[in-house]
Amino acid sequence: MTDAEWALIEPLLPAPACQRPAGGRPEKHHRRDIIDAIRYVTDNGIKWRALPVDFPPCKTVYGFFARWNASGLLERIRDALREQLRLRAGRNTRPSAAAIDSQSVRAAETVPTPTRGYDGGKKVNGRKRHIAVDTMGLVLVVMVTTASFQDRPAARPLLNRLHRTQRGLRHVWADGGYTGSLLTWAKATLGITVEIVTKLAGQVGFVVLPRRWVVERTFSWISQARRNVRDYERLPEHSEAFINCAMITMMSRRLTRPHPRATTT
Repeated sequence: MTDAEWALIEPLLPAPACQRPAGGRPEKHHRRDIIDAIRYVTDNGIKWRALPVDFPPCKTVYGFFARWNASGLLERIRDALREQLRLRAGRNTRPSAAAIDSQSVRAAETVPTPTRGYDGGKKVNGRKRHIAVDTMGLVLVVMVTTASFQDRPAARPLLNRLHRTQRGLRHVWADGGYTGSLLTWAKATLGITVEIVTKLAGQVGFVVLPRRWVVERTFSWISQARRNVRDYERLPEHSEAFINCAMITMMSRRLTRPHPRATTT
């Protein structure tokens, strides 16, 4: 992390246990080093035990990663950075529209059988990522299931999460895999209109479609982190965590990137 990124992230972290009323031991390793180690694992896709020796011990880093994810801290950091990016772009912090989609990824041998499945359409044995993004492509909600879980039934818990966290959201774009009773259920239960963006008439191969390209680009961003190219995690919650970590890194870099100077002619 750069100094500017650390200045952005540090205020979002909770107070150490030793500074709370209940008390606790002082932390031996600086939190900046912990976050750098988590980012290193995310970006390079290495095993925890393969962390270079100039980082804190792998058990310490993994412990922070697991506790921060279980407490919802990674999601809160992701949401705080997203709101700052939206403000910088002149938008409301709370989006009124989103796009949803899924991505099936192959699972490594470390993924247990009960949490993996086979996606017959994509010919993938592994897990499926279901995400909702705003119109800038920034993640609002992420959910990881078995690859055999179909998009339509998975969209209900995904939209429920989206409704709980984004009360002002009223419109969602989706592809043809979400047609059917989902549309009437979302409107009647959540007050959300789901609009299906269909393929173009006579379309052959890949074509950039309005609204849908935003969420597809987000999957590309996520996959730039090597830990997300395949699913290696024993727990689906940790798969979600690494997606959030990749987005946090991308957004912190974007927020601290120097603005290009205006050129004059």
